[in-house]
Amino acid sequence: MSSHIFELPDLMTASPLTAFEFSPSAKEQAAAVLSGGPDAIFHNLTRDQESEASLLAARTVIDAFLSQVGDVSGDEAEADTDAGAIVAQVAAARAELARQVDALTRLAPDLREAVLRQRAPVALMGGCWLDMVSQPATQPSVIVNELFRQHFRLKGSGNTQRSLCHLRRRVLEAAGVYLPEINAGDFLRTAHARPLTSLHASFYVALSRLPASFLPEVVGVHYAFHAIGVDDLLSGARPLLAESELRDVLTHYAALTERSSDGRSVRRRLRAAVRLVLRLEREHVAMLTELAEWLSGLSLDAQVATIVARHAPYAGRQHGRVRVGGRPLTETFADPDFDLAAFLTQLRKSPHLKPLATGGCRFLNAIKFGGPMFGIFDEREAATLRTWVEAVHAGSPPAPELPVNRVGDDIASRWSDAIARSEPADVGFAEATPLDDRELFYRLANVEHFPNTQAQAKQRAVSAFEAAEILFTHGASGTFSDASYFDYSADALNARVDDIYWGKLVGPYQPLDEVPDRDEVVFGQTLLALAALVDGVWAYRIGNVGRYQRRSDGLLFAIYADEMGLGDLRKNHITLIRQVLENLSIPLPHIRDEAFRDQAELPDSTYGFALHQMCISLFPDTCYNEILGFNLGIELSGLGRQRMHEMQKLRAHGLDTSYEEVHLSIDNFSAGHARQAVDVVISYLDDVERNCGAQAVQTEWRRIWRGYAAFAYFGEHELVKAVSEGGAAPDQNAAPDQNAAPDQSEQAELVI
Repeated sequence: MSSHIFELPDLMTASPLTAFEFSPSAKEQAAAVLSGGPDAIFHNLTRDQESEASLLAARTVIDAFLSQVGDVSGDEAEADTDAGAIVAQVAAARAELARQVDALTRLAPDLREAVLRQRAPVALMGGCWLDMVSQPATQPSVIVNELFRQHFRLKGSGNTQRSLCHLRRRVLEAAGVYLPEINAGDFLRTAHARPLTSLHASFYVALSRLPASFLPEVVGVHYAFHAIGVDDLLSGARPLLAESELRDVLTHYAALTERSSDGRSVRRRLRAAVRLVLRLEREHVAMLTELAEWLSGLSLDAQVATIVARHAPYAGRQHGRVRVGGRPLTETFADPDFDLAAFLTQLRKSPHLKPLATGGCRFLNAIKFGGPMFGIFDEREAATLRTWVEAVHAGSPPAPELPVNRVGDDIASRWSDAIARSEPADVGFAEATPLDDRELFYRLANVEHFPNTQAQAKQRAVSAFEAAEILFTHGASGTFSDASYFDYSADALNARVDDIYWGKLVGPYQPLDEVPDRDEVVFGQTLLALAALVDGVWAYRIGNVGRYQRRSDGLLFAIYADEMGLGDLRKNHITLIRQVLENLSIPLPHIRDEAFRDQAELPDSTYGFALHQMCISLFPDTCYNEILGFNLGIELSGLGRQRMHEMQKLRAHGLDTSYEEVHLSIDNFSAGHARQAVDVVISYLDDVERNCGAQAVQTEWRRIWRGYAAFAYFGEHELVKAVSEGGAAPDQNAAPDQNAAPDQSEQAELVI
């Protein structure tokens, strides 16, 4: 057997690819992102998960951080990569940091709030590096499934309200810290994030964008970050993942590397990632301690100066008529040489703070309920401002000087310099020429290494959606689907799905009178295999960091998790299809391997459907609606006569039916994926109606339904061919020849 043939179990410990290929235009675009400073980097990475520029920025950030971790050599290096040594060093770091964190938990409420607020951007990133660790290039890897099992728990087992991120938000809110969503434009400002905080958080987000390429680093970061548990120590919360569970994954991974030809270098990468996390957590806890000390020593004037400095950049033109020291506030706050101390001195003397006979002053009246500045300052800020005004009225002299908050800036500057200098040696630039299906499939399976392929993938996805709209008119004639358009309501959707289920999938079922011979049955399976090898791919990027708030996100993520067996390899659908292929004596390389491009077992005509799934998966923001509709179509297709006929054929020849059986069960119409797929759509459109109104629902729905139509477009080959050529749609009531042997020209109809 060829060395390229894939065999279970999948023991991969690192990607075999060592280079990244970007379009030339991405270089300048990424440079613009990285030159924008810590906050700009964070905002780009969290808000843009689809562009080449953002991925190149992520690759650069990862390189910058890892390049700053010192290496060791010789026997010391080998001992240093032992799992036991890693566990001991992380435990020592936890004990060290626990003492410092304990002091932070004993701070006065206002200081504790400031510490929690500052830590929030890092705390809320916790676990994001596992967002895409499960993907076509890594499944069904043993270690990836162990990581995914823990990821599923961190995601609240598909319930967004039980996710680690949401639980940490509850802790913050209990302490008085209310933050917008992670990818909101004012998230960092509301968190009062220092540059060091933004940079640390950016590293973790960057790693989440390229987890297959940096699997050793993901394992190391995952263990060290959660085992140290700074955020659990700060909040007093019970960890969602016990250290023993984390240690089991680490130990198993280290053991797997012993069996790998590049195990030594992989273990060094693992250890470097652990050292990096230890360094980052020490830096951040030290910064939090310094911040608390700095805040506790602030005079009233300095506290007010901090508040003014925080809000001044966002003061709008409405302040144009307000003058302090004879100058409009709009000019004062826009001045690059804005002198905060001089401004506060002028404000003290201004009419805005002059005591009124009725009490207070114009400024305090302005920030009260009903005043023009009400709501600008939060409760704690408003209280500080009132105390300051009272002190001014009582004759308190101004502070001799105003300290500037530079907490963490020296270290942040070093990280920023590292990012500015970083030019990853493994990054190359080339325009992606038009690719045939086999080459495109290989590159999309390894898309982290071929970001320049994304433009072709997007164009292909959009073209398929546009072409599929032909079924809005003719879809009722489908054999297994009905993509004819209808206006949305929950009742109308449920009625349509019922009609499809009973009228097209279940009702027409009759056992085959005659089973094709074994060769024909095996050939039929080759027509199904390629799509099965990427089972669930359309949803693998759903629920990434900053995108796991809606109920529909959790529901769709849970469906994907089920496809991956919830981390249990025995139930993993990629494992099951591989077992079936082995049972059928169909030897194949893994789809991530170059050799798969030359495989001769699966026909070229089967690539279209699998490629569509892979293309749409890359755009979970842009194509969110279409993915929901596609998911509905594919989950319904797991039911009914097609699946039953395949099982009958396989059983007749004593062949493995496990892949067919699991879909017939897990996709069930009562509570399985088919029903959940309907719930996903209804849940999403309920949110749309509440937030945007009924008219927006129909606009969003049309895109969802064209996602379903795209599924049908690939599944209803005969219908699409007929209407595309201007002929009559096939008679959907005509009895099909159930015993006909599959033909390659009919493959699209069988692929679903």
